[in-house]
Amino acid sequence: MSSSPTPPTAATDPDWWRTAVVYQVYPRSFADSDGDGVGDLGGLLSRLPYLAELGVDAIWLSPFYPSPLADGGYDISDYRDVDPRLGTLADFDRIVAGAHGLGVKIIVDIVPNHTSDQHPWFQEALASPKGSPARDRYIFRDGTGPDGTAPPSNWVSHFGGPAWERVGDGQWYCHLFAKEQPDLNWENRQVRAYFKDTLRFWADRGVDGFRIDVAHSLAKDLSHPLRDQPHLDRMLPLDGTDPLYDREEVHTIYREWREVFNEYDPPRMAVAETWSPANERTYLYARPTELGQVFDFSLLKSEWGADRFRTVVDQAIAGHAGAGGGLTWVLSSHDVPRHASRLALPEGTDPDEWLNTDGRHPVLDPQLGLDRARAATLMMLALPGSPYLYQGEELGLPEVPDIPHEALRDPVWERTGHALKGRDGARVPLPWTRTGPSFGFGDDGAWLPQPEDFGELSVEAQDRVGGSTLEMYRSALRIRRNRPGLGTTAFAWADAPPQCLAFDRGPGFRCLINLSDTCVPLPDDAEVLLASDQLSHDQLPPNHTAWLAVS
Repeated sequence: MSSSPTPPTAATDPDWWRTAVVYQVYPRSFADSDGDGVGDLGGLLSRLPYLAELGVDAIWLSPFYPSPLADGGYDISDYRDVDPRLGTLADFDRIVAGAHGLGVKIIVDIVPNHTSDQHPWFQEALASPKGSPARDRYIFRDGTGPDGTAPPSNWVSHFGGPAWERVGDGQWYCHLFAKEQPDLNWENRQVRAYFKDTLRFWADRGVDGFRIDVAHSLAKDLSHPLRDQPHLDRMLPLDGTDPLYDREEVHTIYREWREVFNEYDPPRMAVAETWSPANERTYLYARPTELGQVFDFSLLKSEWGADRFRTVVDQAIAGHAGAGGGLTWVLSSHDVPRHASRLALPEGTDPDEWLNTDGRHPVLDPQLGLDRARAATLMMLALPGSPYLYQGEELGLPEVPDIPHEALRDPVWERTGHALKGRDGARVPLPWTRTGPSFGFGDDGAWLPQPEDFGELSVEAQDRVGGSTLEMYRSALRIRRNRPGLGTTAFAWADAPPQCLAFDRGPGFRCLINLSDTCVPLPDDAEVLLASDQLSHDQLPPNHTAWLAVS
């Protein structure tokens, strides 16, 4: 009798990314190896064993490229090097080799919508005349009104104010984000060739995949006169005709990129970031002929509730099945308040408004937030597809809403005239130890202030402690890797008590989430594999999740 073939592992399976648990590292806030208060590649290298023990399949590394830091590293002045404050290319190579030696893949950020204003291309554009090839790499236009003193259109920046900045000779350039981030002109073939060569540069160094920043904004309608678009990407047509976002032409770019990815064995993977409301067009980026994955932020945007979560899951599974791409799930990232705080907000509360009060109104119940965060995480980790984790969520870190105004670094704070506090509260450097000047982040302070109680949430405080959030994550990822049904697309809703959800993942595995305000009984024939907190009397408390072995 011949034996069954061994299932492929993440190290050998070309489709590893379809079920991979991906851990996002924001380098400046992860670990500091040289004591300057800023995280770096040396810090990440020293913590690779921690991530391998956690059980992740891949690390997504947010930008580590040379940058003036007008937008936390997303303003890049050189796409093929390492910021000297963070390390060297040799350090990067050591990370790739070290991660691969531990069976962990590496994904890097690509930021193709804009460069830094310090990029050599943009400096050349500023020094060149109107209509020059150097300016054609970007979006320069004459102004409107008397003497061209008004912006060329009503386009607005995501960071507040108009999306246009005037230069010395009177022309204006487009920037959908900070003024230090001029948008590239993707009708220019030199721009397209540059980024395909950049993808090859990192793939040749062993990178396994790419996360594409604001992937839906590259193609723009630049025909004259420029069309109105004062709504950002919140109200988009479903036919791909918006002048700035999710245009049909953007998919031509990603089909070209797929040809680059397929030059490698195994082919490189990619995941698109789009913040427009999820709909049938969102999933087009995940087609196998394009990027393969797209972030579906519906779960992250959803408020607590059984009906809401079920709608999100149904839409995501149906949408990705229609496009043939890989499912993704996200609860936290470097761009949004952490879900250990967000899920404790009263229904209808705008997280930005809460941040603007320094977290004082409303006052949150931290235990409720942590309970819901742990429960939502176990639900996410049991769903089919690829969950993306954000550094520190495995410690149950809350949002830090009360960073002093003078310490804020996010350009959103100044660009909006102090109307929005920005994203710094999710980027506070991690606590590794109970004590120390930065709780083990480095030998000195941290570039953003850490709360005084961070030490009790540190890795040291939670390591090997039964019931801790860190140990819950470790256990969940171990079970996920070892249960055959969790590595497939099998999924079916199961009967559940009112205001609860239950679903099966292959024979014998069920996830039960209690989103009600009362305890619910566990099935009589169920064995608890893991729960988001300790259970008693065969009851699942409110705001908790259990993984069950059922007959």
